[in-house]
Amino acid sequence: MKIFEALRKDHNVQRDLMDELLNTSGKSDRRIKAFAELKEALENHALAEERYFYAPLMKSDDMADQSRHAIAEHHEIDELIEKLEKTDMSSSAWLVHMKSLQHLVLHHLDDEEQTFFQMAGKVLNETQKDQLASNYRQEMRDQQSA
Repeated sequence: MKIFEALRKDHNVQRDLMDELLNTSGKSDRRIKAFAELKEALENHALAEERYFYAPLMKSDDMADQSRHAIAEHHEIDELIEKLEKTDMSSSAWLVHMKSLQHLVLHHLDDEEQTFFQMAGKVLNETQKDQLASNYRQEMRDQQSA
């Protein structure tokens, strides 16, 4: 498995969780559980992705700016998650913030999958793609068991 496939697999989990959240209402058990899962998925993914995808790409002049931009988007996502945590889940404001989070995350994922992956594919060799995927998946397993 290449790094792109590993990342895309987690992106799909994030998309599904956001869809599930937007199909919930109030402070239901389902919404609480799905939000906790989304928060953990986004945090774990961002950490592993920054270590085992963006950091190696920062060494390339062609990818440094794009990598910094993507990491900045991770911080914007973190800020929206904090805003959601501070907002009453049963309020209409929570749903507005959740839609903002979904919009930002989908924009980020689409940028990665449609542009960034192709650029990175030209910078990384096949061995690097395999090794980064292995390191990324191990980091995700380590975080989930922590």
